[in-house]
Amino acid sequence: MNETLKIINNRRSVRAYTSQPVTDSEKELILNAAFRSPTAGGLMLYSVIDIADQGLKDKLATSCDHQPFIAKAPYVLLFLADYQRWFDYFNLSNVEPRAKELNRPFRHPQSGDLLLACCDALIAAQTAVIAAESIGIGSCYIGDILENYEYHRELFNLPPYTLPITMVCFGHPTESALRRKLTLRLPREGLVHQDKYRRLDADKLKTVFTDMETQFIAGVHAPEITNAGQDVFFRKFTADFAIEMNRSVNKMLENWR
Repeated sequence: MNETLKIINNRRSVRAYTSQPVTDSEKELILNAAFRSPTAGGLMLYSVIDIADQGLKDKLATSCDHQPFIAKAPYVLLFLADYQRWFDYFNLSNVEPRAKELNRPFRHPQSGDLLLACCDALIAAQTAVIAAESIGIGSCYIGDILENYEYHRELFNLPPYTLPITMVCFGHPTESALRRKLTLRLPREGLVHQDKYRRLDADKLKTVFTDMETQFIAGVHAPEITNAGQDVFFRKFTADFAIEMNRSVNKMLENWR
C-alpha cells in the first residue's frame, strides 16, 4: 500500500487539537491542493472563507449545533458553492444584452447549477482534508453549517448565488485524538452495485448492517430503542438539528431560485 492510500485509510475526524498553530506555509499547502482539485468545466464553482477571527469562531461554535471545539480549532475553512462570481462576470461582460442581440436565451443560475457548484466545493474540501492529513494536520467536517442559514448568510455577507455547503476545522491532533478508534463503515457489498442499482432485500440488509447492530448492542442507548435502525432514526434522522437543517436548506434553495 502506498503512502497516499495509507493516509486515506488511517484518516479519522479530529476534534481535539494541540496548541501548535497551523503555519502560514501549511495553510498555503492545504489551499493550493484544494485549488488543484477536479472542477466542472474548469469553472471552480466554489469559494473558500478563511475564518481567522476568534469572535466568528465563537459564534459558529454555538450556531453549528453547540460544538465548543470549533472555537478552539487553529484553522477553519468555510467552503461555499458559488455561482455568484461567474454571474457577476457575465453581467460585467454584457452577456444579457448580447444574448438579446443574438436572439439567444439568458438565464440565472438554477438547481442543476447549484448541485454542480456543491460538487465542486465538496471535492475541493476533501482534497484540502487529504492534503492536511499528509502533513500531520487533522480535520473535522462541520455539516451543521447547513443549519441557521439566515444567520450564517448575514454573518458572512453571502450574496444570493452562494451557499455554505460545508465547513472544515483543521489542527494538529492531540495524542488521544490520534488513538481514537476509526469510525465503522458499511461493507462493500452494501455500497457497490454492478451496472444498475439493486435495492437490498431483508436478508441482505441484515447482513450489511450486522456490524452496526453489534456496535449498537455493545453501546449505551435509551431502553426504548431496540436496534441500530431505530437508534439512527431517532438520534439523527428526526433530531432537532436534522429538522433545522432541512428548514434551513429549504431557505437556501428559495434564495438561490
